[in-house]
Amino acid sequence: MISVENLTKTFQIKANKKNSLSSTKDPRQQGKQFHALTDVSFHCKKGEVLGLLGPNGAGKTTALRILSTALKPDSGAIIVNDVDVVKKPKVAKQKIGFLSGKTGLYGRLTARENIEFFAKLHGVSDEFLKNDAEEIYQYLDITSYLDRRVEHLSTGMQQKVSIARAVIHKPEVLVLDEPTTGLDIMATETILEFVQLMRGQGTAVIFSTHHLDEIALLADRVSVINQGRTCFDSTVADFKQQAPDGDLRRAFMNVLHGVN
Repeated sequence: MISVENLTKTFQIKANKKNSLSSTKDPRQQGKQFHALTDVSFHCKKGEVLGLLGPNGAGKTTALRILSTALKPDSGAIIVNDVDVVKKPKVAKQKIGFLSGKTGLYGRLTARENIEFFAKLHGVSDEFLKNDAEEIYQYLDITSYLDRRVEHLSTGMQQKVSIARAVIHKPEVLVLDEPTTGLDIMATETILEFVQLMRGQGTAVIFSTHHLDEIALLADRVSVINQGRTCFDSTVADFKQQAPDGDLRRAFMNVLHGVN
């Protein structure tokens, strides 16, 4: 499982003509400091899917980048199956698969070359790539274009290749930052089915989204971040109870505004 406790993260900012320090209306900005996260906590067990919700700029991507070890928190703890992510980031990387909208692929390499390059970085054996990786390719429906250069693939194709790259080392936790943004219906369906497959295999899956229908379809738990703080973290059933009629959209708005 993965446990995230009381994460904080502050960035130093510089004023310029386009971004005056005095003109901001975000209460998290105090002078030359921006408190992106002030208290973020959530949990996800083996074989669970946690849907991470929040307005744009709430701090979701910052939190997920900390999970991926790309950023170090100022304080707080992240434990993945007894491994401290902050203290042992190299060990933790072997347990976590991470995909964000900004995760780049090498355009001049084929899809297969991209996946196998990152597999090698994780210590994946040649035997696994030869005998077992094909199962991942088939589930994501990317076999037909594995040997095409990535720069010639559609956005949806590239996203599926990125997901294959994120899971090629069989991570215990899969972190997806808005994985279906900008995709067509068929590509979105493939990715959502793959998330369900990973859950069925016992992987803990954390994904951020703005689509409440994805929460209804996939999530076991919901965590809501607003202005750098966790304002809700519980089951989907508890989340629905935040609205009298169980409507997810109303529940989300009520959580944001502290309405019970």
